Amino acid sequence: MRIAVWPSPTAPFEATAAVVAHCDRTGWDGAYVVDHFMSDTPDGAADDAPVLEALTLLAALAGRTGRIRLGPLVLGNTYRHPAVVAKSAVTLDQVSGGRFVLGLGAGWQVNEHRAYGIDLPPVGERMDRFDEACRAIRALLHEPRVDLDGRHYRLTDAPCEPAPPPGRVPILVGAKGPLRGLRTAARHADEWNSWATIEQFRERSEILVRHAEEAGRDPATIRRSTQAFVHLVDEPAAAERARASAAGRPVLAGTATEILDRLGEYVEAGLDELIVPDWRDDPVERRIERLDRFRVEVADALR
Repeated sequence: MRIAVWPSPTAPFEATAAVVAHCDRTGWDGAYVVDHFMSDTPDGAADDAPVLEALTLLAALAGRTGRIRLGPLVLGNTYRHPAVVAKSAVTLDQVSGGRFVLGLGAGWQVNEHRAYGIDLPPVGERMDRFDEACRAIRALLHEPRVDLDGRHYRLTDAPCEPAPPPGRVPILVGAKGPLRGLRTAARHADEWNSWATIEQFRERSEILVRHAEEAGRDPATIRRSTQAFVHLVDEPAAAERARASAAGRPVLAGTATEILDRLGEYVEAGLDELIVPDWRDDPVERRIERLDRFRVEVADALR
């Protein structure tokens, strides 16, 4: 099982770079960054918390690391044209020496669309656009020239040079919807991602398998990842407080043995990569200490 870190989207660059470089040196497999222009808020209002632009940040992190995979989790399709995304991907592939993972999503965050005047279509149209964009991006990464006369995007004899070597820019699709999102992942993704409890992960994985088979793909060729907040604590009351503070997000809380048991269920259900959000506003040294403990006491036992 791979392990990856997901630094806080509001952390200063040097803090994020220090955490990712440490993970690169100590055997972590990946690092992801968000693709948003501001923080989400419960009421959908604009938020002035500092958030760095994803692709620029990834280019800088590539220069600070030498081994770890790097990618967005995930690019918002509503504000990124697929041809520009493909061109950014092949550039980051070269900048990183083949370590870039292209994470794609349909787009969803209301406040940034409202603040910047970016159209956020209804879900059905948004998913139509996303599926078409994934088809365009995959073609641009794999074919010398691309023609696409779609409902939302048109490409005419379009190149994407310098083309990456075959298979070197994996497409990760972030999706959870059983009818549309998981079908798009089954059609176009090399990797699939979703926030998910173990029960949700099992259910969505089964749906992904069915969609892949309907699309004529071997489901085993699609790697699967999820993320969960991790709290290594010895007291049951502390574990319960951690679960209660997660605002509905999946949480792995408890002793190392308890977390290993829970992760074992994910692995049995087909999990290939666990992504660990590092979103607490602690000093870098404390964040690194917490990540090291998780790697040594938990992750290394599953690799």
